[in-house]
Amino acid sequence: MSLGSEYGRRRTTPDGIAAQIRDGWTVCTDIAASVPPAILEALGDRAAAGEVERVTLHTMLDLRPMSCLGAEAARGITPVSWFSGAGLRAGVEEGRIDVMPCYYRDMPGLFQGLGKIDAFCAAVSPMDRHGYFSMGVVGSVSEVLLQKAERIYLEVNPRMPRALSAPMVHISRVTALCEHDAPLPISPPPVIDQVSRTIGGLIAEEVPNGATLQLGIGAVPEAVGLDLRDKHDLGIHTELFTDSMVELIACGAATNQRKPLHRGRSVATLAFGSQRVYDYIDDNPAFLMLPVDQVNDPAVIARHPDFISVNAALEVDLFGQVCAESVGPRHVSGSGGQADYVRGAIQSPGGKSFIAFPSTAKGGTVSRIKPTLTTGAVVTTSKNDVDYIVTEYGLAKLRGRTLAQRARALIAIAHPDFREELTYQAKRQNIII
Repeated sequence: MSLGSEYGRRRTTPDGIAAQIRDGWTVCTDIAASVPPAILEALGDRAAAGEVERVTLHTMLDLRPMSCLGAEAARGITPVSWFSGAGLRAGVEEGRIDVMPCYYRDMPGLFQGLGKIDAFCAAVSPMDRHGYFSMGVVGSVSEVLLQKAERIYLEVNPRMPRALSAPMVHISRVTALCEHDAPLPISPPPVIDQVSRTIGGLIAEEVPNGATLQLGIGAVPEAVGLDLRDKHDLGIHTELFTDSMVELIACGAATNQRKPLHRGRSVATLAFGSQRVYDYIDDNPAFLMLPVDQVNDPAVIARHPDFISVNAALEVDLFGQVCAESVGPRHVSGSGGQADYVRGAIQSPGGKSFIAFPSTAKGGTVSRIKPTLTTGAVVTTSKNDVDYIVTEYGLAKLRGRTLAQRARALIAIAHPDFREELTYQAKRQNIII
């Protein structure tokens, strides 16, 4: 049978795919833009109508509203968040959605041990002339899910870039597919205020020529990227590939020529940003989209000299414990790859890890540097791993420092309005002696 015939035989609609999902199934997606909106919307409608029950949906980083995550669908679907966006976060808060605690690098192994996976659903690029679909914007955990799932359902989107190194699936392995022409989720340009610009400049001063970078998304990482445009021979080995990295490549600052691994190529396991990011990835041999257990392996990260990691946090305490995933006990997201990159960077020869954030929240009324973490807060990065903490008031080097030294360094970069109280609490807790 020709590839075109194979394709036509499997082609249906999102509703047609949702109708094949049975009661009690375990259904999985990968992350972000690879989550298929039309299929999951149709599945959510079935669940809301009482047509399917006891479906467990494992998914992560929802970037757009989907009915399958809503209260109406909860009668038939129990989602499990491996890393939350807005819809998953709201469902966790309302008690409708479960959470899988894990590091991002461990997800392929955890999916491997999950038990039976009845279906894997993914948004993919159009089939090539050899019969293959590309996962496009993710390496992540797709390879494991493609291997393990008993059924593979694809949502073919002509706007999905074809990453040459992303996981591929052949038409012969596809159970059913539908076509859905829709814009990919776009990250609006972050607003880089003076605080972000100051923090970005402080970090950029610590980055040598030839360093390999991991930057997150948001105003501070974007500011760091903008301040690195005068550097030379930077490398990119990152969990998330973003606009700031495309800019560094375009201006010639990032060449990847000094990297010991994948020289001349940028490496990521996930992409999200503007259309510029997706256009760069498409059919580009200078870009590698690889599985997360390779990209986020601290041992792999550490093989890159002068590795620089920049991540964010919600709060940090005077012990150096970092919370990046909850506000007290209230769920915000998951651990992701922060700890992976902190550990990899501090093991890299000359490497540095930065956890960066504005010194205050809620209009300056709350200090993000606290005597202790808010009751119920989740520790994302341990006090033993943390390297540098950065606010607009400076850098605090914590690794290799005593508790008293850490507390003094952190108080020095807290907002001035809170330093006296932090000093009092540090003495009261016998941290400063």
